[in-house]
Amino acid sequence: MNHFSPLASAIRALSMDAVEKAKSGHPGMPMGMADVAAVLFHDFLRFNPEDPHWPNRDRFILSAGHGSMLLYSLLYLIGYKEASIEQLKNFRQLHSKTAGHPEYGHLTGVETTTGPLGQGLATSVGMALGEKMMAARLGKDVIDHYTYVIASDGDLMEGISHEAISLAGHLKLNKLIVLFDDNNITIDGKADLSVSDNQLKRFEACGWNAISIDGHDYDAIHKAIKSAQTSDRPFLIACKTTIAKGAPKKADTSGAHGSPLGIDEIAATRKAIGWPYPPFEIPEDILKSWRKVGKRNAENYQNWSKTYQSLPQDKKNILNGAFPANWQKYVEEVKNNFYNEKPVQATRQLSQTVLDALAPHLPMLIGGSADLTGSNNTKAKIQKPITPEDFSGNYIHYGVREHGMAAAMNGLSLYGGFIPYGGTFLAFCDYLKPALRLSALMQQGVIYVLTHDSIGLGEDGPTHQPIEHLASLRAIPNLHVFRPADGVEVAECWQLAIEHRDTPSALVLTRQNVPHLRLDQTTQNLTAKGGYLLRNCNGKRQATLIATGSEVGLAVEAYEQLKQMGIETAVVSMPSFELFDKQPKDYQESVLGDGFKVGIEAASDFGWAKYLGEKGIFIGMKGFGASAPAPELYKHFGITTETIVKSVKERISL
Repeated sequence: MNHFSPLASAIRALSMDAVEKAKSGHPGMPMGMADVAAVLFHDFLRFNPEDPHWPNRDRFILSAGHGSMLLYSLLYLIGYKEASIEQLKNFRQLHSKTAGHPEYGHLTGVETTTGPLGQGLATSVGMALGEKMMAARLGKDVIDHYTYVIASDGDLMEGISHEAISLAGHLKLNKLIVLFDDNNITIDGKADLSVSDNQLKRFEACGWNAISIDGHDYDAIHKAIKSAQTSDRPFLIACKTTIAKGAPKKADTSGAHGSPLGIDEIAATRKAIGWPYPPFEIPEDILKSWRKVGKRNAENYQNWSKTYQSLPQDKKNILNGAFPANWQKYVEEVKNNFYNEKPVQATRQLSQTVLDALAPHLPMLIGGSADLTGSNNTKAKIQKPITPEDFSGNYIHYGVREHGMAAAMNGLSLYGGFIPYGGTFLAFCDYLKPALRLSALMQQGVIYVLTHDSIGLGEDGPTHQPIEHLASLRAIPNLHVFRPADGVEVAECWQLAIEHRDTPSALVLTRQNVPHLRLDQTTQNLTAKGGYLLRNCNGKRQATLIATGSEVGLAVEAYEQLKQMGIETAVVSMPSFELFDKQPKDYQESVLGDGFKVGIEAASDFGWAKYLGEKGIFIGMKGFGASAPAPELYKHFGITTETIVKSVKERISL
């Protein structure tokens, strides 16, 4: 298999040249894994540069995203038009498609954003799961492909890796193949400075098959991948490699990890690997060989296209995740029921009512929970669990793996055809936030159901009572944080979360009951404005009570009492700061009014100042919670109707 040597050398040369030109980057990993990547792309990977989004393509995830030039070099060599030689020359430069770490949506052929170590590996579990689920729905003649991952020492050190490989092993995702760049080098030096894990035994303990090979032996690489394709469980191939393979002085050193090799070392490397060509120049015969690889799947693609065209429209809709016509009418039906029945329930329970109404009509909705199904109320009545033996279901028991769940949901969303949502307690969103942040960065409409949203969860105490979490979520760009006050708002929040396919949503829900508050029945989605007047006054407004979630009920009670006292106030329900901030200024001013403002939320006041101004009052939490029944806690921390009324009266009397 000596014909692989020049193919791999092309990857090495482009990688070290691009990093050198940028004066920034990680040349060692692409040079070390060039042999493995050459065999994978030449002999196995199913793709089509002419149709990069081919649903039956193999997914290739570079979890070791710092080695991005490996992926960019390959995309150029096999003929992806966007990955031009000019883009390689602009590596890591402003507005280039070849970012420092691969970014989904910037360059065709990048399946997911990677760089934060462990995220690519964990996201790939969702993609491999997506393959199983879509094949169960459409058949193997339509969907039958593999998910390949290149992972580094760092990926396997991150805690999320354990959640990911454990879930993949449990589900027996046998078409997930991880190629571990086992080079024993990290930034600090040799990996054994900080880790001595036996990765093969670790993966085997999680239900994987695992082998170790020489990552520079083309025959061994080919045989290992061939074997992995027939596995009955996910497969780890530990590829013993030399970082910066071919560099005379910097190979097998941490100095090759995150810095350019330098002009002299690059010249010596060119000589060592027999590559006499100038920077960014690929000889015609080698480029022709690579472009031939790019056309290798043409017949397979044509045959698949004929199969796809013969599918009935309902099957195509499943693959494309198409919404049924007028699905919003089911939202209106459940809203009307809430108006008529006026339920007094926790918003997590009202959320399940909405799911029960929508799930039968939205087959792309894939639910789940991090072992809190009964508490999060995330499983609709019609939903069936996914098991290692049956992937036709639409509910996933993620186990106590919040981070792995969020990354897997990213993978399902990126796979296409699915709208994943998953639940945990709001206080535990910190466990999954890195993956949630990537949902926002990649513009994926993943839905996070975060229940037990305040001190109102009661006796579990301050470890489980979120305080700063709402503020931290609201700080994430391109994330809609919804905290609904009653059933109607819950239904509207779900509608918005489902409709917004390029923005993730966090549905923040209560454990304790809330009253029905929306009086004026309307088909308009008022939550879409972020904040609106729930109660208004007849005369000149003296104060505006702004609240979210369960505290809106307290604001309404205070409004009624103040009204009896002749004090003119209004109540603003503010289920989404983000959507309110997008409204025209005149709308915002009309809602907030001229009088002083009172913010009411059983959480930190961080982020409220923009609405309350210098003279505003905030009624909420100043520190952590405590263990006690919810009513006692609200009274103890002064988040009560009495506090609101007293605060307004005192301010007016000044």
